[in-house]
Amino acid sequence: MDMNQNEIVHRTVLLKESLNGLNIKKGDVYLDGTLGGGGHLLEALKMGAKLSLGLDRDEGAITRARARIENEGFSNYVFVNEDFRMMDRALVRAEVEKVDKVMLDLGLSSDQLTTSGRGFSFMKNEPLLMTFKGYPLPNDLTAEKIVNTWDEANIADIIYGWGEERYARRIARAICERREEKPIATTFDLAEIINSAVPTFYKKGRTNASTKTFQALRITVNDEIGALQEGMVKAFSLLSNGGRMAIISFHSIEDRTVKNYFRERRDRGEANVITKKPIIATEEELKDNPRARSAKLRILEKIVD
Repeated sequence: MDMNQNEIVHRTVLLKESLNGLNIKKGDVYLDGTLGGGGHLLEALKMGAKLSLGLDRDEGAITRARARIENEGFSNYVFVNEDFRMMDRALVRAEVEKVDKVMLDLGLSSDQLTTSGRGFSFMKNEPLLMTFKGYPLPNDLTAEKIVNTWDEANIADIIYGWGEERYARRIARAICERREEKPIATTFDLAEIINSAVPTFYKKGRTNASTKTFQALRITVNDEIGALQEGMVKAFSLLSNGGRMAIISFHSIEDRTVKNYFRERRDRGEANVITKKPIIATEEELKDNPRARSAKLRILEKIVD
């Protein structure tokens, strides 16, 4: 059965924990930098947010979230098709100076994985785009451009650095050898190359052999760590005193980046770290949503400008 492109399949992770941790109060201005299916933003409105702003690079996500929010009867929201690293620009457009609560739910949504057709999953044969943009432009970086034009050393570096892949050099070498025969165009092309490059025992492991390479390419295409670093700095500057920022990460590189930034602000005496250890999903949530297994939530409270 074909899936309607406006149908939301993404299930919001750590919903109760993140919204309760943000301590949303009636009259708050809430900013969701990763709108996705709108789950966090909808709950913030139900909890009494005066205004909720939602940002997303994917126009399709905004369309789906708008339908969901309006179906619940809310109109006190503003959606902006923008990367959250540009949230300062988005707030100017929305005529908002400060926000009380910021939510960042990082990484890949289930909607993007299953219905986008942009090559995020090695389980489906799709074009190798991997961009969060709904409609990438010709000059935008894609995974296809990386695997077909970057040199072997750079490909190995990103697979090792952003994927923490132990066989990064072998995979990069296999990619460069294969593209000499014909361009690498689809997810299945790339997955087959990865499987040919790694040892047999590795292919039989619990994690699919393509997982880390696909992660690394996606992070590179979307500059996810750079966006996170820039986004956290801007979010902190836009927070009102006493405001809170919650971030959900899904792999160790993201979580380490968040932890270090929160610690830095705390050590400067500018913030309190509300979560001494990251909050993880309960067994009950994991039964309903296995994707939540890798989710880690950290929360920061601003105390001075």
